[in-house]
Parts: sequence; structure tokens; C-alpha cells
Amino acid sequence: MVEAQTWTTRRMSNPRLSETSADHQVLDIPATPPGDVRNNNSYTVGFGSFVSPHIFTALIIASWYLSNIGVLLLNKYLLSFYGYRYPIFLTMLHMISCAVYSYVAIHFLELVPIQHILSRKQFLKIFALSAIFSFSVVCGNTSLRYLPVSFNQAIGATTPFFTAIFAFLITCKKESAEVYCALMPVVFGIVLASNSEPLFHLFGFLVCVGSTAGRALKSVVQGILLTSEAEKLHSMNLLLYMAPMSALILLPFTLYIEGNVAATTIEKASEDRFVLFLLLGNATVAYLVNLTNFLVTKHTSALTLQVLGNAKAAVAAVVSVLIFRNPVTVMGMTGFAVTIMGVVLYSEAKKRSKVTTH
Repeated sequence: MVEAQTWTTRRMSNPRLSETSADHQVLDIPATPPGDVRNNNSYTVGFGSFVSPHIFTALIIASWYLSNIGVLLLNKYLLSFYGYRYPIFLTMLHMISCAVYSYVAIHFLELVPIQHILSRKQFLKIFALSAIFSFSVVCGNTSLRYLPVSFNQAIGATTPFFTAIFAFLITCKKESAEVYCALMPVVFGIVLASNSEPLFHLFGFLVCVGSTAGRALKSVVQGILLTSEAEKLHSMNLLLYMAPMSALILLPFTLYIEGNVAATTIEKASEDRFVLFLLLGNATVAYLVNLTNFLVTKHTSALTLQVLGNAKAAVAAVVSVLIFRNPVTVMGMTGFAVTIMGVVLYSEAKKRSKVTTH
């Protein structure tokens, strides 16, 4: 109640400060600024004195790129070159780290306000999303055992194609003819890249396609399940609940398919402690991907994130070729370029379609 009383009401209730008092000088006391203005000012004074907002945004974008490319390269190194052939257990470690770091970020650092699950129905919806999310990440990590990162990123760039398919099959949502035409080079580019990929592996290709389709399915299902305002969760809060659910979902599959992988990991660590550093660093970077994804969207826009994502696939492919020296062909590079071009055309067509609809 004290905070609700402004400087104006206090001044009018005090005869010493009232404008009707002729014996005393009127004090022009400014109104108390709202909370968001105070927070912004304190943020500017505290952090803005060191770096400008533009530099800060550039640092966030650079961190997003480094974390995205870093987790891909670390996964590839662990699963293909280091010989740690446990993609399901590795994914479970990612989920555990995301749960722990999300709890710290929300409850202690207070990056976003905490949101609670309000009903059993909402819990089941989030659990369904966790299952799809787990499937997608496991397939993506498994594909890195058999495919180079460059080809993995080329296949991952076809996410808009699967999103359009699932949106039509599940919600009967139809896009404009321009949008569907823009998806043609996306598919055509992957056909070119697949036919000329020197390290093509059928199983790796199939699980990578499954990962891409799962990622698209999650985005469509999330839009359907969490539609009401009461059920909508911030991306950071959603990760806080999805990560531990995903870890629990993956636990029985890890034990059944990969055996006593914890004992194997401990045995490896006793021989080479570097594996602990790799696993811990890999799990931490996996969370940073989600954190920086949120920060880039907050400080720029969802459209900027989409554009940066299109360029990220190409950057990751080039970096992986330089580090791992996997062979590439001119036809494969052409196919990748065609796919990226199709994704850019798709984004532009979607943007024009939304403007026309509005």
C-alpha cells in the first residue's frame, strides 16, 4: 500500500508540500518511475557502462553461434572419433544438465519469472512434447556417429519442409502456392547432396531425417497443445519441465540398449580423465544452446534468429570440414547451397504470406 501511494498524493495530503500553502515554497517532486523503467536504468548503469547495447547483442549472437557449432563438433568428436558410442546416454546427460542449469537460471539468477504447471492435463501435454523432443535429440546425436557434420546440417536445414507437412496433416493448415514452391529447392538440394555424399550412410541418413522430422513435429504439436493463455509457458520454463521428463523417458532406453553405460563411463574415466571434461563440457554447451537461443530472441527478434539459423548451418558445415577433414564434392556443396537458398526463399514467402493475410 505504501508503494501504491505516489509522490503526488503524498504532496497533496501534506500541507507543507501542498500547492495551496502560501507560506511555504512548492516542491516539485517527480513522480516515482515504474518498476520496468527502474530496472532498465539500473541495468544500463550496471552493465551499459562497460559495453554498449550493440556490442552486447553482438556478443550474445556470437555466443549462440559458438554454442550451436560447439555442441555439434563435441558430439561428433565424442561419438565418432573418441569412441564414446552411447548417443542415448549422452542425450540423457544433456537433459540432466538442462534441468539443473534451468533451475539455477530461473530460481537463483531470476532470468525469467517462474511459471508452474497448473493441471494434470497440462502436465501430460508437456510430457508428450518431452517424448517427441527426446526422440529428435537422440536421432540427431545418433546420426553424428555415421554422418559428417556438414551433411547432418544439410539434412537439418529441411526442417521447414517437414513443418509444412505436419501442419497440413495435423491441423489441415494450407500455405500459399508461393510457400510450397519455395520448399521444392529445399528437397531438391538434399537429393543432390545425398547422391554425391562420399560418406553417405543409409542408417545415419534415416535417423537424421527422423531427427529433423521430430523437431518439426515438436514445433507443430507445441503450437496445438499449449494454446490457451493459462497453459502457455516461457521457453525457459518449458525447458525446465521438459528436460527432467526427457531424462526419465531416456533412462530405460539407455539401460536396455546401451547396457550399464555408467559403469563403462567410470571405467573409461579411470583410464582417461579427459572423458569427464568432454562430457561435462558437452552437457554445459548443450544448455548454452538453449540459453543463448532465448537471449538472441529477446534482444533481437524471432525473424533475426531464423535468418541467423540459416547461416549457422552453412558455417557449421564449413567449420566441420576444416576440423575433421571429411571429403566433400562440388555436387554436394551445390546441393547444400540449393537447400539453404530454398530455406531463405521459404522464410521470405512465409513473411509475405503473413502480411497478405493480415
